[in-house]
Amino acid sequence: MTSISLDSADPAVLDVDAIIIGVAPAASGTGGEPLPQNAADLDRALDGRLAGALAALGATGKAGEITKLPTLGAVPAAVVVAVGLGESPDAEGLRRAAGAGVRALAGTGKVAVALPASSAEDVEAVALGALLGNYSFGTYRTGDRKEPVAEITVLAGDGTGDGDTALKRARTLAESVALVRDLVNTPPSDLVPEDLAGHAERIAGETGLDITVLDEKALVEGGYGGIAGVGQGSVNPPRLVRLAYSHPEAAKTLALVGKGITFDSGGLSLKPAEAMDWMKSDMGGAAAVLGAMRAIAELAPKVNVVGYLAIAENMPSGTAQRPSDVLRIYGGKTVEVLNTDAEGRLVLADALVRSGEDSPDLIVDVATLTGAQLVALGTRTTGVMANDDDVREKVVAAAGRAGEQSWGMPLPAELRKGLDSAVADIANISGERWGGMLVAGVFLQEFVPDGVRWAHLDIAGPAFNKGEPYGYTPKGGTGAAARTLVRIAEDLAAGIL
Repeated sequence: MTSISLDSADPAVLDVDAIIIGVAPAASGTGGEPLPQNAADLDRALDGRLAGALAALGATGKAGEITKLPTLGAVPAAVVVAVGLGESPDAEGLRRAAGAGVRALAGTGKVAVALPASSAEDVEAVALGALLGNYSFGTYRTGDRKEPVAEITVLAGDGTGDGDTALKRARTLAESVALVRDLVNTPPSDLVPEDLAGHAERIAGETGLDITVLDEKALVEGGYGGIAGVGQGSVNPPRLVRLAYSHPEAAKTLALVGKGITFDSGGLSLKPAEAMDWMKSDMGGAAAVLGAMRAIAELAPKVNVVGYLAIAENMPSGTAQRPSDVLRIYGGKTVEVLNTDAEGRLVLADALVRSGEDSPDLIVDVATLTGAQLVALGTRTTGVMANDDDVREKVVAAAGRAGEQSWGMPLPAELRKGLDSAVADIANISGERWGGMLVAGVFLQEFVPDGVRWAHLDIAGPAFNKGEPYGYTPKGGTGAAARTLVRIAEDLAAGIL
């Protein structure tokens, strides 16, 4: 991975190829030039012409705006990249600015990032944004491509606290998010359920996590009817992975449950072709759990964490489950499958019930679960539901501090009636069209162990960016929810959750 370091040197004398600075909007009503932030030394080296040059190039300081200008040999760096910070940037604003700046310098050797960093939190934000923005997935490219920046130096003053610890945390989070992105971006032909379980085994070996993998035979024998039922239509059999991290001083246990549909054709309830081309991302929830478990093992919060990856490939075939089939979920509850494309909730149901055997204080599941999430909240905002209002709001707050957009949503009790089945305990879809994201949450709630606090994160939109890159977010897999899950673990350890 890219080399990253911390320095307090004058950016005007650093031996780098480019320098990233931040630009704030001009003072309101003055008509003045945009003012560089944290770049006074550089401005002096350029004879005080930096602000004027940026103004002449049309820099406004708008968040995410990129303005490049040559230094013409005035300093060792050949290029200055000015990134708009917007009004009063917070930690997330710094992350996005650093990511945008580094993205604009793909193919560059050495880059210094001179954004405002007055605390350890700022240092972590800048470093994390820079590393996330530097992500590249080139496994399948055979032609020329711009390589990521090779070396990144974060510039910060001496009064920023424990900058080295902040830098280490940023690297851990960035590597874990990169793992999630890589898995989501991998073609489904190269990431069948056995492959995803294999990646979990690799991560467990590298980090010391305990791991158990149930294959298709063990799933059937163990009564995991949801995972087995969804996976029975594919030549690539399903898996259930259990990862465990423990801390000797832990007083609480967190269970994380991730949906891992390595490709979702919809099964016999086949999706239209245009809705299928990005369904390699339907394992984004399981990938987020794996990435979070990797980071948790390295950051070592004082909490026990178990992670479940419920993995299957949802395909149509002569052995696939049929609409009107009845599955027996782990623990005994039965589900009538009215639509085989509502499969994620079936694999999650097994894992939710199983996670109750770990006596968790909190269960959090994460899944690319419903198209209704995109209708309600768009492509960048996670929907958060819970069986406890306080948990829902604290999870939303944790996501915000992690830098991931989310919004609390209700679980209206009246939606449960729509899931009534004439032949089983519950149906997997409602007969009503509206509120699909909430209906899915209501379904999952039926499988949460009694008395256990639970939250559900629907990341259908945020897990995969079909548009252009922005901030530190690339096109394709985004790594959504991994940082939120890490923050939730830390909050539970700290007694916040």
